[in-house]
Amino acid sequence: MTVKAILESKGHDVFTLGPNEKLSEAIRMLAEHRVGALVITNGDRKIVGILSERDIVRVVAKEGAAALDIPVRSAMTPKVKICNENHTVNEVMEIMTRGRFRHLPVEKNGLLDGIVSIGDVVKRRIEDVEREAEEIRAYIATA
Repeated sequence: MTVKAILESKGHDVFTLGPNEKLSEAIRMLAEHRVGALVITNGDRKIVGILSERDIVRVVAKEGAAALDIPVRSAMTPKVKICNENHTVNEVMEIMTRGRFRHLPVEKNGLLDGIVSIGDVVKRRIEDVEREAEEIRAYIATA
């Protein structure tokens, strides 16, 4: 199973924000869309960073309420791990586990094409295991 299959199922929509927007706007978007991360782009779908809830917590813990007025670029993670549609679910799980993050932007031809979360990956993996178990039961029943 690949990232391409996940995106075909869930879609390619990604919530993005520019690096010069205020952190308060990022927080509003996260809450409004009920997501855990925003991909930061310059408007051309070129990935320049990612901003997660964890990034925000770190900045607020350090700066207090003043953090709400700082630009997103000061709080985002600029070195973004990415994947492409050909990565397998197991490869994506390994990247996320090794990096200790829950969101992985998908890039195609150098541009943002989607995002996969740990929830997407776990859901797909569970579906695969259930399908494999059903195939084994069917095989045993016909033997």
